[in-house]
Amino acid sequence: MAYVTKIVPEEFLNAPTHGTIQYHPSLLPLHRGPSSINWPIIQGSAKTGLTIFWPDNGLDTGPVLLQKEVEIGAEDTLGSIYFDKLFPMGVDAMLEGVDLVKAGEAPKIVQNDDEATYESWCRADDVEVDWSQSLATVHNLIRGADPQPGAWTTHDGKRLQIFNCARLDAGGGGAPGEVLSIGEDGIEVAAGDGRILIRRLRGEGQKVAAADYAAESGLATGARLG
Repeated sequence: MAYVTKIVPEEFLNAPTHGTIQYHPSLLPLHRGPSSINWPIIQGSAKTGLTIFWPDNGLDTGPVLLQKEVEIGAEDTLGSIYFDKLFPMGVDAMLEGVDLVKAGEAPKIVQNDDEATYESWCRADDVEVDWSQSLATVHNLIRGADPQPGAWTTHDGKRLQIFNCARLDAGGGGAPGEVLSIGEDGIEVAAGDGRILIRRLRGEGQKVAAADYAAESGLATGARLG
């Protein structure tokens, strides 16, 4: 079982001869819930991982069979953590878990509820950029929502989604949300204590290079986002 969005009754979970195991993309009991890849990145964690566990009637509360850790790199996004790390590792971990069950060696390690955290869906309302926040906070929010649900700000009163950003050195002046420069590499925008380089944006159409969006929309240096 993976990416289950409904609670399966326990009698069905116990129907198989050796029980049921499930994949969850976090280090349980941390980040129980449906958007467990987004939130560690948004919260600035240095690592995350996956858990193969024995599901019960709770939400991601069953005993742990095995876990694997991955580093959250400085430029990792939701997409890179899942597709490059957790997905391939998860396939191998599920096979490892099945082998342990077949061999009668699969542990059932009770989760410590005192250490548990839970976050609900990461939705668009959760990822509006507040440019007055710290550079790290803004950078983590954009990375943790890339590609879904897509962190966003506004330009000329319209929603503008942000993808593929980089954290630049602190400094550079400018009020929060001010466009500091526009070049082939992207658009530099001031955050609370530094600058973010935005490489790709999506307005009302498809994702485009940030410089192309600026040219097409009339966004210029000195404009304010948000």
